[in-house]
Amino acid sequence: MEVKTVLQRLSEASGVSGYEDEVRSLVVEQMRALADEVRVDAMGNVVALRRGYAAGGDGPSVMLAAHMDEIGLIVTGVEKGFIRFTSVGGFDDRVLLGQEVIVHGRKDLPGIIGSRPPHVLPASERGRVISHHDLLIDVGLPPDEVTAQVRVGDLVTVNRSMIELKNDLVAGKAFDDRACVTAVLACLDMLQRMRHAWNVYAVATVQEEVGLRGATTSTFAVTPTVGIALDVTFGSQPGVSETETMDVGKGPAIAFGPNIHPAVFERLEAVAKANEIPYQVDPIPAATGTDAWAMQVTKAGIPTGLISIPLRSMHTSVETISLRDLQRAGRLLAHFIAGLDDTFLDALRMD
Repeated sequence: MEVKTVLQRLSEASGVSGYEDEVRSLVVEQMRALADEVRVDAMGNVVALRRGYAAGGDGPSVMLAAHMDEIGLIVTGVEKGFIRFTSVGGFDDRVLLGQEVIVHGRKDLPGIIGSRPPHVLPASERGRVISHHDLLIDVGLPPDEVTAQVRVGDLVTVNRSMIELKNDLVAGKAFDDRACVTAVLACLDMLQRMRHAWNVYAVATVQEEVGLRGATTSTFAVTPTVGIALDVTFGSQPGVSETETMDVGKGPAIAFGPNIHPAVFERLEAVAKANEIPYQVDPIPAATGTDAWAMQVTKAGIPTGLISIPLRSMHTSVETISLRDLQRAGRLLAHFIAGLDDTFLDALRMD
């Protein structure tokens, strides 16, 4: 599997939280080639199953969860041919002005986000961040055509192609969290050449950016023996505290803290060391804000772990990761799964 090609396809697809149809179809296509069963549940999560050689229908299982939704915009009104909007998920107003977008109306319309020129702004407003409430989308059509093509509730996504930087780095939109969806696919690809005793559920979840909803429902349905969430974490860059970041290019981060089962953390770290996979340790003293938070407290509780890919410029259209970190995350998952056996069940016991 060529991870760069897969990541680019997933990144450039549309899939705002609650409206993941386009990216979901791509994920289903990829998973069908790598799993024994693939289904889409009532929430829209993609759930793929690879059967273990010793698990059987009710045997132990591990669930991998990475969310496929992205932050985006939604139309709130049309004013004299210009489009008003608000955000779905945590878009930063600082990065919106000047973006190229696609308005998903009756047909897709290219547009740009603009505002009043600085020359006509009062001096007191020239230095402040312009709120998205004061920004407008221009699609270049006369007012009557815009009204005919665009309705309140239509989605808007940033129009961004993935770009390759130096040193195996790439930048693009929605790497949070489609980089991790790609890592899960890379893991499934590796497992085709490995033996694993436990059943593996690979889930591309929906609506993480608006409340971890897909992970909540899919974990409830699967009820795995162990859950591993994959998400991005803050990559080191100027202006961000080193205590809150992981280095891009130095391997995936393995989290520990109250959201993480200690035995799962210890096994992930041991697997990384045994297979000479570069990794970093990420202490998270509270809620992780990822699908791991929903997985851990499903039903009677799920022993949960979290693997994160360091990412710069989070929640922008130029999120930046190392492809090597993505591949390492996939390798770590595959070797972790291949080593799961009955002795690990004993290690999970808290009594």
